[in-house]
Amino acid sequence: MRFLLKRLGFYAVAFLVAATFNFMIPRMLPGNPADIMLANSGGMIAPEAREALMATFGFIDAPLHEQYFSYLGSIFTWDFGLSIKFYPMPVTDVLMQALPWTLLLTGAALLISFSVGTLLGILAAWRRGQLTDAIASPTALALQSVPSVVVALCGLYFLSVRNRVFPTSYAFDPKLDPAFSWEFFSSVAYHGFLPVVTLSVVLVGGYLITMRNNMIGQLGEDYLAMAEAKGLSDARVRYAYAARNALLPSVTALALSFGALFGGSLITEVVFNYPGVGNLLYLGIVGRDFPLIQGQLLIMTLAMLLANLAVDLAYVFLDPRLKRA
Repeated sequence: MRFLLKRLGFYAVAFLVAATFNFMIPRMLPGNPADIMLANSGGMIAPEAREALMATFGFIDAPLHEQYFSYLGSIFTWDFGLSIKFYPMPVTDVLMQALPWTLLLTGAALLISFSVGTLLGILAAWRRGQLTDAIASPTALALQSVPSVVVALCGLYFLSVRNRVFPTSYAFDPKLDPAFSWEFFSSVAYHGFLPVVTLSVVLVGGYLITMRNNMIGQLGEDYLAMAEAKGLSDARVRYAYAARNALLPSVTALALSFGALFGGSLITEVVFNYPGVGNLLYLGIVGRDFPLIQGQLLIMTLAMLLANLAVDLAYVFLDPRLKRA
């Protein structure tokens, strides 16, 4: 409990620092949401409405510290203001519509890539120098060095544009209404298959190399020789002893990948026109939607911190030394 409380305090401070940077960056940039809306309105909005728009989007005429505390209050009440691009929708509503699709996309990609990469890394280390290692390791290095945009564009061109095996956009068939039905779920799986595979291909190489290196570091330990001397099966020694101890750094990499993938899915979502928060961030940047960008960055920060907290909880169960400490 003491270990977890320390970690919670650390993450609270980290979130506050990230929120502070999130507050300062838009205010350091030239222009503001009110001026952008006035410029884009084509004269439909009277210049006299500028002050009202400034207050609407949180740029109040007050000292910076008062604006900052007002901003912190809006965070803890989950009120990010109104979106400029999707006006008059609140930023929270816009994000909540896109967040489930990104969680589905990144969650499936992480589960597949981590499972496949970890398993292949275990086998490559256990059979190092053999055919499995000779094929898996160079392939993983090659996949790790390929940019995600290249994989996404190749998949889109060969499997969507040229051969029309998979759709080129959307999270499900636009003709369908969301419903708890096999037709809707199958459409979601069909439209999400290629984006998930794209993200998985990009990630699987890193997990394979990490797990292989961790396993090789464990194979010369005395406790494995003792386990083999006791007559334990080859599979039990490999998975219950060596792999369990080698898994800890891979779990840390999983948490870091989740936070990075949460923001890095932007490329995949834009390429496949997938309606997640990555695509939403791109639209917000293009439209200079500062409230939407701020809300999106806070969501990404929170996702990263929660992922690392989950890893800390997993460490307590995976590493007995933390329990004894």
